[in-house]
Amino acid sequence: MNSSKLFNSSIGKKIVMALTGIFLVVFLVVHCYVNANVFFSDAEENFNRAAHFMGTNLLIRVTEIGLFAGFILHIVQGYKLELQNRSTRKSKYAVTAGNKTSKWYSRSMALLGTLILLFLIIHLAHFWVPSRFGGLTEIEYDGKSYHNLYLEMKNIFAEPWVVIVYVLGCFSLGWHLLHGVQSAAQTMGWTSSNYLPLIKNIGFAFSFIIPLIFALMPIFMHFDWVLNTGALTLLF
Repeated sequence: MNSSKLFNSSIGKKIVMALTGIFLVVFLVVHCYVNANVFFSDAEENFNRAAHFMGTNLLIRVTEIGLFAGFILHIVQGYKLELQNRSTRKSKYAVTAGNKTSKWYSRSMALLGTLILLFLIIHLAHFWVPSRFGGLTEIEYDGKSYHNLYLEMKNIFAEPWVVIVYVLGCFSLGWHLLHGVQSAAQTMGWTSSNYLPLIKNIGFAFSFIIPLIFALMPIFMHFDWVLNTGALTLLF
């Protein structure tokens, strides 16, 4: 089978989904690290500096192009797989097996992915577009001007409905990741009997911790909560 036929086949589409998914998982970790700055004291300066680095570093800006390409490819291949799966079902059963054969979130990946896409569009409109095309206030640190994205977040997350939308978006992301991480590992052949329990535990932990951190960010911003780093140091 040549490469063209391979990547147009069901297996090829799943490989593309797995590879782009893994790439997006790495992005989520980096993005989560930057967002976590808002939880602690000196949040405004630390977050604005981190966001400035992400927005001006040449390597990251080039990677950003690959990120958008990865998002688009992941979405397109996901919808193609969903349509292909539906077309192969010659008849619909009156009674489905339900959770006996698969979890509801694994059967709802297209729906969850659509909700995440809508959330992503809102998120880009709120933050990425103003930071790239103007419209943000400026703030100075050590005589250098930075976009005040922290202030932008404060203003946006002052609206309760926006906080609710973001939390629901993170909820959808968690369920999507719960199936996606394990599915990608299976597609790449990393689910042998020796590693399957570890893969499942990592997938569960990742799909819970990362969306939780993302969901807490708008909540902390809305209620103006700040974690005490000194208290955290005592805990550890």
